Amino acid sequence: MIVAIHQPNFFPWLGYFNKITRAHRFVFLDHIQLPRKGAGSWVNRVKILINGKEAWLTVPIVRGRTGQGFQSINETFISNEPRWREKMIKTIDQNYRKAPHYEEVRDFLAELINFPSDNLSDYNQHNIIAISRLLDISEDKFLRSSDLNVTGQSTELLVNITKAVGGDAYMCGSGAAGYQQDELFEKEGLHVIYQEFKHPGYPQPAAAEFKPGLSIIDALMNAGIEGAKEITG
Repeated sequence: MIVAIHQPNFFPWLGYFNKITRAHRFVFLDHIQLPRKGAGSWVNRVKILINGKEAWLTVPIVRGRTGQGFQSINETFISNEPRWREKMIKTIDQNYRKAPHYEEVRDFLAELINFPSDNLSDYNQHNIIAISRLLDISEDKFLRSSDLNVTGQSTELLVNITKAVGGDAYMCGSGAAGYQQDELFEKEGLHVIYQEFKHPGYPQPAAAEFKPGLSIIDALMNAGIEGAKEITG
């Protein structure tokens, strides 16, 4: 049984959904520390094409007063900044109205953006599961780390989560090679599988040249539902 573990990101990229597709269990890593620095992370922002160039689409969040101390992802709330959802939908409309599959997916995406949760983790998980359902990915594989009563730091935590959900293999992205201690998995009799996702190309009329790594929003708008199913599989 292959287990994949990832933070509940905001409208994530194609590689995220490829990992969901290939895993038997996908665990939202929602009880760990929210990244402290900068304007945000992939948990509350993602890139799309704006005026043909990569630019951030951001959910405003509430941070602790000092920015210090532990603030978990599942205890992070969306700011009550007025009209951010409306502005986000308008940005997407302005930049993807001429995309080949705009009419096919626009209302679906707008409904997700308007999902009325003020909890960032719940909001992202709801939208990831809804998109997975659209792509014919079973929603039975989803779990939350906050429901598992597991402990540990870094690789140890990933090992414990994999064991807790009955996995015998853990799938990780290529970026994990720089910090992950694969020997800790091996010590527990768990196989490590590197995803090795190769980003596919698809029509991207608004860009002068293809921009990989953008939100699933870009793939749905330009490749459509059936195209996104094919390139995430």
